[in-house]
Amino acid sequence: MSGGRILVVDDAPQIRRIMRETLTGAGYEVDDARNGIEGLEKLREFRPDLVLLDINMPEMSGLDVCRAIRSDSTNIAIIMLTVRKSEADKVAALDAGADDFITKPFSTPELMARVRAALRRVPVTTGSPGRLQFGSLIIDFDARTVTRGSANIHLTPKELDLLRYLTQHSDKAVSHRELLQAVWGPDYGDQVDYLRALVKNLRKKIELNSEDPRYIKTEPWVGYRFNTSPDF
Repeated sequence: MSGGRILVVDDAPQIRRIMRETLTGAGYEVDDARNGIEGLEKLREFRPDLVLLDINMPEMSGLDVCRAIRSDSTNIAIIMLTVRKSEADKVAALDAGADDFITKPFSTPELMARVRAALRRVPVTTGSPGRLQFGSLIIDFDARTVTRGSANIHLTPKELDLLRYLTQHSDKAVSHRELLQAVWGPDYGDQVDYLRALVKNLRKKIELNSEDPRYIKTEPWVGYRFNTSPDF
């Protein structure tokens, strides 16, 4: 039985070959593409659950490909691949809609851990409501839609997962580690910069003023709290 369908988009033939062999050996269905344009074509044909996407490619960058995927789908997991390690690159990848970020060269165990985490979705707690409303903000987890007033808000899968977990623990401080492991998986816990970037993006989308958030409050030295009674 397949563990999922994965599309590898990278202009380096050896990277595509290694990842295809590794992922196929782990039970995944795998296809690959040599550039972003070919990747978008194969996306429609192959219909992957996860895309491993190189950030630096000729003709069409990985960031542009990521944005194109996200404009059409929020249900495909995306992991960006790069040789650069800067904070700006991580934030750019998350801003484009990526779920995760991995720096080359990477080990097989690290790759597989990130693949498992990206394919994993935060489960809905039994009995938790699928539709929530806080003032003009309406969150429908079943339909995977968010609206504020008449505006439809586009959230990436990880942003929606983070929002789900925070609302499941409304009005309680949730630690950085707990959020990281809930959203990215048990192999995570120390990548606080990932969480900060995701929270920053989410606040820009759901808050009236992201610099003075009313819903997603920072708990200094601890983590974050979803406030169900914002004082507008």
